[in-house]
Amino acid sequence: MSIKNISVVMIVNNAQKTLDVSLSSLKEFSEVVVYENNSTDESAKIAKSYENVKFISGDFIGFGPTKNRAISYASNEWILSLDSDEVLSQEFVENLKKENLDSNALYTILRSNYYKELQIKHCWGDDIIVRLFNKNRTKFTDKKVHEKIIDDGFEIKALKGEVKHYPYSTVSDFIVKLDKYSTIYAEDNVGKKNSSPLKAFANGSFSFFKTYFIKGGFLDGYAGLIIAFSHMATNFYKYIKLYELNKELKGK
Repeated sequence: MSIKNISVVMIVNNAQKTLDVSLSSLKEFSEVVVYENNSTDESAKIAKSYENVKFISGDFIGFGPTKNRAISYASNEWILSLDSDEVLSQEFVENLKKENLDSNALYTILRSNYYKELQIKHCWGDDIIVRLFNKNRTKFTDKKVHEKIIDDGFEIKALKGEVKHYPYSTVSDFIVKLDKYSTIYAEDNVGKKNSSPLKAFANGSFSFFKTYFIKGGFLDGYAGLIIAFSHMATNFYKYIKLYELNKELKGK
């Protein structure tokens, strides 16, 4: 199957640091749907400068629902779902051109993770994630965070070639994202899951220990310490925010 029959779909929010290099790696695709939500930087201007981009501006309603909404604008049945901080290697693109896609299968990418230009081999390592699928056969779950493509009954096949992931370029990026993700988690689980200050502390502490010591984050240098602390803070705040929201709900 030609990659001309694949629509790349991404949701974008204040992604000017990585969006240009990401879109540059997608020039051979005939359609890239960029669903921009409430950006205050140059993301919209960057996206509109690419001829193969179909630019949509809309609201963010949680990761799963927003991705499904963005996919609805795609012209092709086959969807390659990417984040605005992911960059395809030319090897990946060339291998994808040779792939005979099967609508009964889902396809994974191999993603290597970076902080700035430093590859993080221990805290994060490489990810294998389902990202290519037929939109008439499946979609993302409706979870507002930690969404995934529904894979029940599908064969899973691997796509060859590296995809580079640049999720953070400054320490401030960690702070912004942990606040956003912990809030979404708490709002998505209020009234559904129990929490407590002790649970928040225990989960945060274990998250740091697991990332820094068990996974060997200390081998990633100072970046490993930043990442481990960020994991700790994210887990602490998502459970303490959930605790507060549950208390407010019970008080009504």
